[in-house]
Amino acid sequence: MSAMEKVVIVMPAYKEGNNIGRMIDELFETEFPKIKNAEMHLLVMNDLPLDGSSDEGTGDNVRKKMEKHSKLHLQEDKKQGLGWAYIRGFKYAMKELKADAVMEMDADGQHPTRFVKPMVDAYLEGAGYVIGSRYIKGGSIPEEWGISRKFMSFFGNLFIRIVLMKPKLHDLTTGFRLMKVKGVLDKINLDNLMEPHRFAYKVDLLYQSNKLAEKTVEVPLEFATRAGDVSKFNPKEMIATFKVAIILGIKDKQRLIKFGVVGFTGFVVNFLFIRLFRSWGLIETLSWLFATEMAIINNYVFNNIWTFKEKKIGGLKRTTKKFLQFNLTSAGALVIQSIVGPLGVKLVGVKYDALVLAFVVVVMVLPYNYFMYNAVIWKTWKLPWKKKKA
Repeated sequence: MSAMEKVVIVMPAYKEGNNIGRMIDELFETEFPKIKNAEMHLLVMNDLPLDGSSDEGTGDNVRKKMEKHSKLHLQEDKKQGLGWAYIRGFKYAMKELKADAVMEMDADGQHPTRFVKPMVDAYLEGAGYVIGSRYIKGGSIPEEWGISRKFMSFFGNLFIRIVLMKPKLHDLTTGFRLMKVKGVLDKINLDNLMEPHRFAYKVDLLYQSNKLAEKTVEVPLEFATRAGDVSKFNPKEMIATFKVAIILGIKDKQRLIKFGVVGFTGFVVNFLFIRLFRSWGLIETLSWLFATEMAIINNYVFNNIWTFKEKKIGGLKRTTKKFLQFNLTSAGALVIQSIVGPLGVKLVGVKYDALVLAFVVVVMVLPYNYFMYNAVIWKTWKLPWKKKKA
């Protein structure tokens, strides 16, 4: 990481004339000077009312402050929704400002400026994605919130954690986040984020950013009440957010579902060849050994062209090399099935060989294979002990 990273805070604003000046002053006069190893910029995305009415002084206040602060920037466009404001801001920060990292931050005071430095510090210490979390030690939601809003916030967030199976992340609906550009934000198709006109886009962006980042860190955030107004969040936003989470949850499990289908075809192949080899007079151990190899060939072919098609291995040389590696990693499956299978058949009888095979495959072989396929063959998992070389 270079000595001076450029971090751009993208701050959408819609009729925030009463708040934007205070936010700018706090950032540039109090918080930015505390951050020594990063060049801090603020990009205000001023959404203009569609009916041509006043923006309540938002743009004029920013322009006035720009005379004093060279690292303050303003972009204005007709209101399209929160997500689109951020998307335009991210693109501008990356292309025009050459940002190394971008940060999402509200203009209404709900994200207190004193929490900017811990977010940037986490990034400078190696995090590719930083989440300002209300639900870890040191974080909080406002005491002033009513019971219903606290319930909706906490259990809504818990629902999304469960659907996306992200138990290690505690706040998946926060809007206070920082993303590294290289390898994270620049790999995301921003124009195709789900529900970009609503708050729900945040779940999609978080899902993709966390997947791309080598290291995700949560830092505490004491969420504040919205300055001078009521929350803009409403039931429609909540429903849209849950919908996005459910779609992503299903999408995230597609590979596991495909793996299960291929595994079932492998089971059928295995079972049929056990019976075939046994009918040829082969001893039980060799029947299980050769049948397992036939299932391995079946699984490699169909996983390569379907389950892991985005990582598909092509070319005769690479395919041959990977197939040999596939066989080596499947040695565990061969050992498991050629030992446990015959022992099981001996214990319960040949007529129950299908049940023995089902038990061995489901309980022992499938978990082993799923790990090996993702970690070694198609390399879709980020393993903590396999860090990329700088």
